[in-house]
Amino acid sequence: MKTDFSRNFIGGAWADPVEGATMPIYEPATGKSFGTIADSTAADVDLAVAAARKAYDDGTWGRTTAIERGRMLTRLGDAILSHAEELSAIEAKDTGKPKGVADADIVALARYFEFYGGAADKLHGETIPYLPGYHVGVLREPHGVTGHILPWNYPAQMFGRTLAPSLAVGNATVLKPAEDACAASLRLVELAAEAGFPEGAINIVTGKGQVAGAALAAHQGVDFMSFTGSPEVGQVIQKLCADHYITCTLELGGKSPQVVFADADFDAAIPVIVRAIIQNSGQTCSAGSRVLVERSAYDAFVERLADAFGKVRVGAPEMNLDCGPIITAKQQRRVQSFIDRAEADGVPVLAQGLLAEGIAADGYYVKPTMFGPVPRGNVIAQDEVFGPVLIIQPFDDEADAIRLANGTDYGLVAAVWTRDGARQMRLVKRIRSGQVFVNCYGAGAGIELPFGGSGKSGHGREKGFAALHDFSKTKTMVLNHG
Repeated sequence: MKTDFSRNFIGGAWADPVEGATMPIYEPATGKSFGTIADSTAADVDLAVAAARKAYDDGTWGRTTAIERGRMLTRLGDAILSHAEELSAIEAKDTGKPKGVADADIVALARYFEFYGGAADKLHGETIPYLPGYHVGVLREPHGVTGHILPWNYPAQMFGRTLAPSLAVGNATVLKPAEDACAASLRLVELAAEAGFPEGAINIVTGKGQVAGAALAAHQGVDFMSFTGSPEVGQVIQKLCADHYITCTLELGGKSPQVVFADADFDAAIPVIVRAIIQNSGQTCSAGSRVLVERSAYDAFVERLADAFGKVRVGAPEMNLDCGPIITAKQQRRVQSFIDRAEADGVPVLAQGLLAEGIAADGYYVKPTMFGPVPRGNVIAQDEVFGPVLIIQPFDDEADAIRLANGTDYGLVAAVWTRDGARQMRLVKRIRSGQVFVNCYGAGAGIELPFGGSGKSGHGREKGFAALHDFSKTKTMVLNHG
């Protein structure tokens, strides 16, 4: 990869960081640096927000119609598909994803711009019946300037997931990608400019979260924030937003349960359950990291699940196996510490995946591990590991399954595996989660499906038309016409 990613994109042009500092970026598969990015400060964020404000208040972007915005978004989706191989290679190198996973991420990225390109002119207001002689209308308008702080696990997809709905509504945007994976964002903003987005509509500032990210969330010129990341940082972001009276969408992770009853179709469930935890090496907020199994079927189900899990293979992106490396050395140590602690606590290891021959010794690899039965209060049953670690727990009956499913601080995604239709509906209604799947898990990228959680998983909704509502605000017009 020869592209120089060491500058920000502000006001439609590449800009050197104000203080001139850069920081290295690393390839997870090898542990070696392959370039630098701008190590930006609050001064760079000031420039980006000013460019966005100008585009919204005084520039061509603020006067762009919904139809025109939709066409731009659609053109960008087409451009992404035209550059899919290039973008997939960037994403795989930057994150360590298997090539097939990176390919799928780019297709999903394009779909975000296709979906919101078609939705841009379909966000309507409403009228409200009121008193005689009055006409009341509710308009739906952009916030103005929106800030976006991206995570490192799905950088390409998240570029589309957060920017596309905001742009569709008409906001001008400032994006701070994760310092551990921002190469795709910097290439994509070039494609956006070529697709016709005017100066200042999309601005990108790279750098450390505690510096550039904090400056963006605290900026008085930002009208709404979108953040995806850890619960701890999410709390900081929300407090910074509160200081200047703006709202935010927070997507902060999960400890998602898959509830398996004795009457479930084991043949259908097992491959889905394995994929749900090894996808992106377990570095997925919606990873199905807990499998809850009805006690009467526990031994038979777990034996088959362990056999399938033990066949998981881990390798470099070009090997295109089931898992790649963890994103950074720091995260690798964190994931491994969960595994080591569980083993030290005496939690049985039921299965482990296989590391491929020929992987780099300095790559950030972790062997996928399945534990069970895991005590309900054990840290590995409560905390988000964010790695390829699966825990198994038995439950006694339906009421116990619900208690166990709701027994963490998170509430993002869940699944219920049973042939009993009445039980399916009871579980869907009683599990505390933003999404509940029945006899399936996940739905590809699920662009059309509102996504978000409760509790430690955050608040607000992404994807689908729900995201358009979060990235807009209402204005009530009361007209006395006599």
